[in-house]
Amino acid sequence: MHSVRYAGSDENMNIQLLIERLSAMPLPMLYMVIGAVSAIENVFPPFPSDAVVAFGAFLAARGAASAVSTFLVCWAGNFAGAAFTYYIGRRYGTGAFMHRLEKYGGKGAEDKLRSLYAKYGFAALFISRFLPGVRALVPPFAGAMQLPPVRTFLAIAAASGIWFLFITWLAFRAGENWEVLYGHIVTSGKIVAYVALAIVIIGFAIWYFRRKRPAT
Repeated sequence: MHSVRYAGSDENMNIQLLIERLSAMPLPMLYMVIGAVSAIENVFPPFPSDAVVAFGAFLAARGAASAVSTFLVCWAGNFAGAAFTYYIGRRYGTGAFMHRLEKYGGKGAEDKLRSLYAKYGFAALFISRFLPGVRALVPPFAGAMQLPPVRTFLAIAAASGIWFLFITWLAFRAGENWEVLYGHIVTSGKIVAYVALAIVIIGFAIWYFRRKRPAT
């Protein structure tokens, strides 16, 4: 097994110990852990599933697992969690997650999301899955709005697949240095979130001013 480069802090030593323990797991068990944690993000946000996905790909890059298999396990786990919360929202409505919606989306978040989805439909659904904190609320809210499941799942799967594929690619580019990989993930996550948020704000502003414009 290859060595991993770390600084000398206690935190980095704990990370190294965690990596060594997970690296020693049988591959099927490792896949089960990664898939389960990827699914949990949708049920108990905020949860650092990005770090788990990156770590799984990091192990694959070091020869402990297959990169493709790791990506598919993470993607499938995250999609399964999203599908579960979609059906919870579809059956019980927004009341089942209203507290989390207002906590992470702010006051009036439900009305804002309804306006965005009413105007931009599944494009808004797709973009929202790139927003940290908010993305876990997208599936149950889509279910509460009774959006068609097939089109909803396609949008969710596409957004999740793009993001997880990007993380896996970063993991292999990072080689054996976890700190470099983690830094890239944090930076990339912020950039993607800012871009997605800017698109949402611009789209909402265009819709708002068009609605306010007097008819000619």
